[in-house]
Amino acid sequence: MKQSFSEITPYIKDMADLSTRNNHIQPEMYLEHKVYRGLRDLNGNGVVTGLTEVSDVTAKIVDKDGNVTFCPGRLCYRGINIRDLVDGFLHTDRFGFEETVYLLLFSELPNKEQLARFSQELSDFRSLPNSFVRDMILKAPGKDMMNILSRSVLALYAYDENPDDISIPNVLRQCLQLISVLPMLAVYSYQSYQHYHQSKSLFIHLPKPEYSTAENLLHLLREDGSFTPLEAKILDLALVLHAEHGGGNNSTFTTHVVSSSGTDTYAAISAALGSLKGPRHGGANIKVVQMFDDMKKSIDIHDEGAIRDYLGKLLDGEAFDHAGLIYGFGHAVYSLSDPRADILMECAQSLSMEKGFEEEYQLYCTVAEIAPQVITEKRKIYKGVSANIDFYSGLIYRMLDLPSELFTPLFAVSRIAGWSAHRIEEIQNAGKIIRPAYINVKQERPYVDLDSRP
Repeated sequence: MKQSFSEITPYIKDMADLSTRNNHIQPEMYLEHKVYRGLRDLNGNGVVTGLTEVSDVTAKIVDKDGNVTFCPGRLCYRGINIRDLVDGFLHTDRFGFEETVYLLLFSELPNKEQLARFSQELSDFRSLPNSFVRDMILKAPGKDMMNILSRSVLALYAYDENPDDISIPNVLRQCLQLISVLPMLAVYSYQSYQHYHQSKSLFIHLPKPEYSTAENLLHLLREDGSFTPLEAKILDLALVLHAEHGGGNNSTFTTHVVSSSGTDTYAAISAALGSLKGPRHGGANIKVVQMFDDMKKSIDIHDEGAIRDYLGKLLDGEAFDHAGLIYGFGHAVYSLSDPRADILMECAQSLSMEKGFEEEYQLYCTVAEIAPQVITEKRKIYKGVSANIDFYSGLIYRMLDLPSELFTPLFAVSRIAGWSAHRIEEIQNAGKIIRPAYINVKQERPYVDLDSRP
């Protein structure tokens, strides 16, 4: 009888137990050998592994004597404060994602003519090879959009007549194409999943050349293709805020590592997608939404005392998924504030009023005020802890009526701008493969002949 592809046999279970028994690396060994697991030292500071001009994340000030003062978080794209960038395009009532991509790729802000030409270039690239959607997405529907995205990006290699050329012009061309088509791949993957796994009607819209990235996302996703100006502008803002976050985050570091080997752009971006798929990286905003759904079922959300008790139970592992976490709070770098979360919070109120989510928005504000107090009391964290971007992005996406299956793919649609900038930077400046060192803790031992083994 043919074995099931997904079956874990008794033999596999036994071998997994054997593998576990034979793993003798203990947590204290990392301290003994002075190994910074996760590339972070004992104080939680990142171990420096490279140089970048793409972006900078700041959350503390260190004086000449080494004293640390935590400060409100700052994020700069190519030296420009993210708040100034956002204020710039919101002040003139225009979309900002295309301008942000230009800034990240070319290290300068475009003038009107340059921005118009660049936006047109992205629009021109917004198409897929003939039959690609049918052959790569509809004929092989999957249940996870990130896997389909990664598979589709790898498949595009076969349609490129010059896929392995890593000269800057060719890599830039490939990056622009992927930035342009990733929204299509994400939405079409979701529609395929809805049709073949959820028995929903299938519809496929083509992008409109006059639309921005955010407008096309909403147009492609909705059956009638309609959206309000406010919906498009807030989705555009979310794309801008997710576009880049320093070279040290997991998926961007993955991009650097894979690019340093000299591999092609499709392989590098697919690797970054695999990293982002992980729930420790790209899936946190889904957990935030699910946590709030559980809260609303479990307590009276108008009672601040009940909210405080529920948050305490979350930290004690007695509520929701029993993970001991309040999702959407805390960050590896930020302490007092995440500037991206602050910006999204300010814009979420106007969207909540348009969409009838005022009560939900108020609940988020209440939790944002109480949760840091509860975390400080229970975890004895005194450097400060605040809501991060995941706390508000899930709310934003829900108010936009975006399916949770697309939350992480939307992160990828945005972050590919940063990945592309870092890939080009790695090719331009490194010249060496990134090859970290590991300390072997297994002693050498003699080989035993097969007949003599127990």
